[in-house]
Amino acid sequence: MSETYFKELPVPLNDSDEPRTVGFELEFSGLTLEQTSTILCSVVDGECVRESKAEHKVKTSDLGTFNVEIDWAYLKKKAKAEGADESSLLKELGNLAERWVPIEIVCPPLTLAQCKVLTTLVDKLRNAGAKGTDESWIAAYGVHINAEIPKLDAPTVLRYLQAYGLLQWWLIEKHQVDTTRKISPYIDKYPEDYLHRLMTQDEADLSTLIDDYLSFNATRNRALDMLPLFSMVDEDRVMNVVNDGKIKARPTFHYRLPNCQIEHPGWQLSEEWNLWWVIEALASDQNALAYWRNAFLEAERPIMGVAETDWKERLTQWLSDREWW
Repeated sequence: MSETYFKELPVPLNDSDEPRTVGFELEFSGLTLEQTSTILCSVVDGECVRESKAEHKVKTSDLGTFNVEIDWAYLKKKAKAEGADESSLLKELGNLAERWVPIEIVCPPLTLAQCKVLTTLVDKLRNAGAKGTDESWIAAYGVHINAEIPKLDAPTVLRYLQAYGLLQWWLIEKHQVDTTRKISPYIDKYPEDYLHRLMTQDEADLSTLIDDYLSFNATRNRALDMLPLFSMVDEDRVMNVVNDGKIKARPTFHYRLPNCQIEHPGWQLSEEWNLWWVIEALASDQNALAYWRNAFLEAERPIMGVAETDWKERLTQWLSDREWW
């Protein structure tokens, strides 16, 4: 199901009564850092600032600053495997990037109205030769969606966790997650014991939600990574369990499930956003959320847990009936 528009949020404003924002991270190969920055500058009318041989910033007057980065750790690992020293690595950086080095565009927080510019960006990157998840069996390129939470309080966080937990198997199927990414550790599902814990909670404070999450998910490698958001609440509590410098505290969810299918004609970031939107819709519908929480608990079987195939079929029919998907 390809979509070229970004569905409006059921809860469009944040706690300050301002439009909620979303940041996208887009991973791909096939282009150099210079090519990518040039295309981005032309689309967003930005100024390119070359921070290093592995990172450019594209600054705009109205959208904020975009980062364009080469996955430097990946590059050095590959170069070492092929016997290249760091000096030759720097000289050949552009050629290496064209072959197999991931490029990542990190967008600033944008309103959904501003996200329309990303449609043009994806088209131009594709036309220039950008390649996504299907490019290589070792690539595992993806799209990350960083949606701002409408209100950073315990009831809101709990509803989103429950909504995602109920939908996670369905989402994996609908995103058509690539096999390479499924077997990688980067987008692991929440364990079913944690889902049971979530569905039995009518309310909880933020400290309990963080402790529960860390007990079952002490890693960045989850399809819905809550560590950046929980670090906004209590960074010390998070870092005492997962001491990882890559965790950046921010009031957003960090959704890492979608593939990057930029090489496919017609594919757009809006298609992945509109699947995230289903989580938003369920989280904002308390009656529906209560119904499916109870249904999940009733569907649990001793030892075997919930039957995934049956669960996905039930959800698919219900979501179709409601025209949510």
